[in-house]
Amino acid sequence: MSEIRNFVEELRWRGMIHDVMPGTEEQLLKEITAGYVGIDPTADSLHIGHLVGVMMLKHLQLAGHKPIALIGGATGMIGDPSGKAEERNLLDEETLRRNQYAIKDQLTKFLDFESDVENAALLVNNFDWMKLQTFLGFIRDVGKHLTVNYLMSKESVKKRISGETGGGMSFTEFSYQLVQGYDFLYLYEHENCKLQMGGADQWGNITTGTELIRRKLGHEQEAFALTCPLITKADGSKFGKTESGNVWLDPERTTPYEFYQFWFNVSDEDAEKYIRIFTLLSKTDIDQLINEHKEAPHLRLLQKELARDITIRVHSEADYNAAIEASQILFGKGTTEMLRNMDERMLISVFKGVPQADLMKEEFNQGIGLLDFLSKKAGAFNSNGEARRMLKDGGVSINKQKIDEQYRLSDEDLLNNKYILVQKGKKNYFLVKII
Repeated sequence: MSEIRNFVEELRWRGMIHDVMPGTEEQLLKEITAGYVGIDPTADSLHIGHLVGVMMLKHLQLAGHKPIALIGGATGMIGDPSGKAEERNLLDEETLRRNQYAIKDQLTKFLDFESDVENAALLVNNFDWMKLQTFLGFIRDVGKHLTVNYLMSKESVKKRISGETGGGMSFTEFSYQLVQGYDFLYLYEHENCKLQMGGADQWGNITTGTELIRRKLGHEQEAFALTCPLITKADGSKFGKTESGNVWLDPERTTPYEFYQFWFNVSDEDAEKYIRIFTLLSKTDIDQLINEHKEAPHLRLLQKELARDITIRVHSEADYNAAIEASQILFGKGTTEMLRNMDERMLISVFKGVPQADLMKEEFNQGIGLLDFLSKKAGAFNSNGEARRMLKDGGVSINKQKIDEQYRLSDEDLLNNKYILVQKGKKNYFLVKII
């Protein structure tokens, strides 16, 4: 039997508890307990907003308990009204299944599904039991146990019905908490699952499940709820969002470099909070890191460790090292060789914010003059004269290599057979694409 550790206390010092039902901590210290988190399968990847729930499952397993990741295939067809102003697009089964398999692959980087230990993780999809339900059967066997008054008392429902968020609420969405409550009932009966966890906005849905278990199976039945705070940024903006949208775990959606940069660029205040939530570092190590960071904040020790830990866990050590190299290229220490070894997606992602220009392949092949290339094509200089003066002063580089006015452009200068990186001074970059 696995050694049971104090899961609630672990979450408490990490700042990961918002509400916890009385008796939860005692239950988890008494015996191995199964607990679950619901995951919305409306995309074929998790984004970092999901990571709080995933880390709760990770800590649950490390504490000796059994984590269950519930893919909301059925609820994904409805849409959770909690915190939403509009009804969500509904997905078909084929799309939801494809998303489920992709999410499972990502979860295996955090949870142990494979070993034969008693508390191996489990992945389930609520579509597998909801598809067996008929409408009449569901409202007869499940719906009768909870009053409309009870369901309408929930904050997420009251806000939508009052018009405070959105324009009313469909019956489909109104039924959501009943379906989620049934998930808890089903897992309680079939997997002996006694705990549901989620974000603070899920408290109403989760307690509907605990109430349904008691009313249907008897008030002596014990089911528990635990929620974590909704993660925010120090400036009040939404966590996990950038100008280009969500920060995804899928490298095709968010490159490992962009992923690394997101964590590296968080504020000191956020880094102190996030390193507790998103890493497995001990309290001693985190306290020491925070103290070292405060002594020399310009070194960004907290951000570096946070970005390193989570980039390696989600992607790989090779991806982390590539992200570090890419950062060096952008901020001064990179070499021509590093640049040449960079694949196209990494190159585009590193230089996403720099001015970019196109040059016809035919014109390039005919032999464009260096000065015209730097000023008229790359847009690095306002005139050929300005370009000539800076070349003379040694302030111009092609692909991280300093050049003079005698330099002749050729196919050997093409990165990934189509790009040339111009650098003016230390910090001004221009990317030219040969098309």
